[in-house]
Amino acid sequence: MIRVLVVDDQKLVRTGFDMILSLEDDIEVIGQASDGAQAVELTRTVRPDVILMDVQMPGVDGIEATRTIIGEQLAKIIMVTTFDRDDYVFEALAAGASGFVLKNSGPDELVSAVRAVARGDALLSPQVTLRVIRAMAGALPRVEGPGAPDGSPAGPRRPSELTEREIDVLRALARGLSNAEIAAELFVSEATVKTHVSNLLAKLCLRDRVQAVAWAFRHGLAS
Repeated sequence: MIRVLVVDDQKLVRTGFDMILSLEDDIEVIGQASDGAQAVELTRTVRPDVILMDVQMPGVDGIEATRTIIGEQLAKIIMVTTFDRDDYVFEALAAGASGFVLKNSGPDELVSAVRAVARGDALLSPQVTLRVIRAMAGALPRVEGPGAPDGSPAGPRRPSELTEREIDVLRALARGLSNAEIAAELFVSEATVKTHVSNLLAKLCLRDRVQAVAWAFRHGLAS
């Protein structure tokens, strides 16, 4: 059962999300909060698996609350907003959010986002994915050698650090495929795909799949 906390300053929105998610057999809404401060306090108490977090709220907003919750490693967070502004997306991802969806997304997309983030994936709403990833790719540092001048690690490394199969998986990630879809395409198990994803993230010093996709764009492994 995926335990979800819904955070939004509008009661109608909270109720709507609650109704949508409660229809699913594997999802349980365990609480609601109307601002960031209440979200942090409630998260510390009820320990949800996933939080649907509004961005703009009075007092402590969603970005600040996300920084606190992720900093304490309390839950995974999906940012939800009516706006698809780049700065909101960048701030949310920088704060540690695992997903970003728009409030005008369909119920199926919302449910899929909760499940994806709960199992450890990162997810951006299709409306903003390509624009954001390309912008993130442009912001990633270029690395001309295997490390910094003093010999210390220097962030993302050259593609040569990856095996051919890891590059195949990375290209598939950049196309937006899920682990199941990658497994079917490469004729391997989902467990094998997860292993490849974990390995390539570790080799490239990246936090999650979103950063991996941005890295792929940066290094010409995606289009």
